[in-house]
Amino acid sequence: MIQLSKPFIGPEEKAEVLAVLDSGYIVQGPRTQKLEELFAEACGVSHAVATSNGTTALHLALLAHGIGPGDEVITTPFTFTATANSILMVGATPVFVDVEADTFNLDATLVEDAITAKTKAIMPVHLYGQMCDMDALEKIATKHSLVIIEDSAQAVGATYRGKKAGSIGTGTFSLYATKNIMSAEGGMITTNDEAIAEKCRLLRNHGQSQRYHHDMLGYNFRMSDLHAAIGLCQIKRLSAYTARRQANAEYFNASIESVITPITKEGRGHVWHQYTIRVNSGRSRDEAVAQLTEAGIGAAIFYPVPGYRPEYMRAVVGDITLPVVEKLTQEVLSIPVHPHLSQSDLEQIVDEVNKL
Repeated sequence: MIQLSKPFIGPEEKAEVLAVLDSGYIVQGPRTQKLEELFAEACGVSHAVATSNGTTALHLALLAHGIGPGDEVITTPFTFTATANSILMVGATPVFVDVEADTFNLDATLVEDAITAKTKAIMPVHLYGQMCDMDALEKIATKHSLVIIEDSAQAVGATYRGKKAGSIGTGTFSLYATKNIMSAEGGMITTNDEAIAEKCRLLRNHGQSQRYHHDMLGYNFRMSDLHAAIGLCQIKRLSAYTARRQANAEYFNASIESVITPITKEGRGHVWHQYTIRVNSGRSRDEAVAQLTEAGIGAAIFYPVPGYRPEYMRAVVGDITLPVVEKLTQEVLSIPVHPHLSQSDLEQIVDEVNKL
């Protein structure tokens, strides 16, 4: 089976983890701080704050901007549930807007009509590794005095007109095992605002400005040095991993003919967390998944259920149907694009996809 994703743990990661165990400094410590420094540098920002996972990064970013009960946050329903869940976690209400059919990202032309007196933030998701139309979203946010919180969980290293993901608004990232670079579990918040960074640091560690001095209600959302040790090795490979993913995607774009292949819009640097095709024209997407799996090609659906569909979400947002999202949930299918694919793997994937 050619795996959909293939997390790489090399001798460097193993040595770093063992060094942490030998040091006796296992919880948030010097390796976490070093990872924050390297991550901030990679994203072109002044501050990066490590957290326990991508969801806690979203949660803290919202709290740091004072978003809570009675507030609304505009976002996409075509992504992993953590995005909207984080909004619910702070007591705010997600307001779902439809997406672009070609990029799968939040449709900026629909955002302004969704703004109300309760709107406090826009939370775009740079889905599959391509950034949203940030110029348009920035103009809307500035006009209406809104915060932008970039859900960049799948987009570390992605660019928009030369700007890195996580550098335009307050950025949040996931370092989960299947991400482009990972720490097994982990998250990161990026910002150029020192006050936001400091508030996130307080919130992630029980609101402590110093040991046993609690300035605010906080949480235990720390990253351990064990996880940071893995992340330190991974982030050094970010450029090489990204280049390999981009080369694999270019090969697919030139070779796959049977289905709709994804596009990269002008001015954007796609990092291809997922290579997502669309199976349409009356063909069954679910049968396509089964056919590829039978042929030894790892394939998965990201995402088959709109974010507004679960009962707990419907209780908050009501009954919603967004046409592009509904269509995509029936058509999308992701195939392997990770940096550890061989040329033989790439050729086999293309061969089997073209049989669909």
